[in-house]
Order: sequence, then structure tokens, then C-alpha cells
Amino acid sequence: MDQVRIFDTTLRDGEQSPGISLDVGEKLEIAEQLARLGTDIIEAGFPIASQGDFDAVEAIAKSVRGSTIAALSRTGFKDVDRAWEAVRHAEKPRIHVFLATSKIHMEKKLRMTEDQVRHEAEVSVARAKSYTDDIEFSPEDAYRSDPDFMCATAPFISRCAAFGAITPDKVRMFFFHVPEPRNINTVGLPSIIIFVVKAIDDS
Repeated sequence: MDQVRIFDTTLRDGEQSPGISLDVGEKLEIAEQLARLGTDIIEAGFPIASQGDFDAVEAIAKSVRGSTIAALSRTGFKDVDRAWEAVRHAEKPRIHVFLATSKIHMEKKLRMTEDQVRHEAEVSVARAKSYTDDIEFSPEDAYRSDPDFMCATAPFISRCAAFGAITPDKVRMFFFHVPEPRNINTVGLPSIIIFVVKAIDDS
């Protein structure tokens, strides 16, 4: 392992906790403190979700320095464009695109075939790359996804989105089954795979 980077999702995932609602000023204060602590990447929010989320991401992008500022986006072009509009003022901006890759999600939620999901991932990352070279792609519901299909789908794989609960041993086994990078440089991105394991304390 060459390097461990801290990717903090407090400003987005934190609001999924019951009773938690942060305004722009509160999010900016948290982001500034995370940057002071040396956090490598701060996921500032989901800009297309609401005007409030957009405003918070934009304010953080304009004010916070030192950390990479990421904006979350689905694969639709409107999402990607909105994410970039919010985060473009950052010293180090990132667009974080996500798409489900598990069989049950593709069939029941997306109603898409494997080929359609593969194409959707490629064109959305290409759209994001037209704005910035720093792009993160997350295969949603990754632990229930076929590792070969997941890696073939994602030209740049990062976080494995969580579902329910999973033990450390099962996470370890999952990563051992993920194949080496191959033929994934389809949209001009570096041929590398970066994994981010997401830990949440819901207690």
C-alpha cells in the first residue's frame, strides 16, 4: 500500500442521520475544520439534490483550501453539469459519479442491461472529464456486484458503496477477488483502480 488518503463524507452522509440538518454556514464551518485537520478529500454535498446543497458546495469550493473538494453526481448529464457548476471554484475540484452495478439494482432500480450500465458509466465519466481530470466513480452496491463486471464497467473505480453490514473478513475477501486493472482506459483516464472503504458509525 503506497498511500492512505482520508475521504470524508460527513457533509453529505451526515445529513442522512435522523434529525440532522445543516445549513450553509454550518457545513462551511465543518469543511474548514476538516481542512485544518488535513483531510485529503471532502465530499461537500450533492449539488443537484437541492438549492441549499448547491449553495453549500459552492461556498465550500470558494473558501476551503488545501483539501480536494468533491461534488456528488448521478450519471445524468444534468447532474454532472450541476456538480461542476458548484465545485468549479475549488482549488482542487473533483466530480464524484456513482451508478449501481449489482444485478438486483440494475434489474429492479435502473431497469438497465449490463451493456447499458457499462455505456452509462463511460459517457458520464467522459462528461465529467470534459470539466476536470479529477474524477471519482463509485459502483453503488458494490459488495453485491460481480467483481469482473464491476471492473469492466468502471474506467476509474473508487468507493464501494455500502449496504447493510459487512464484516472486515468479507471486505478483505471482496478485494482479493477484484481482478487487476485491464483495458479500462476508455475515456483517457489513468489506468488505475483506487479503492475507498467507507466506514459509518450508526450507533
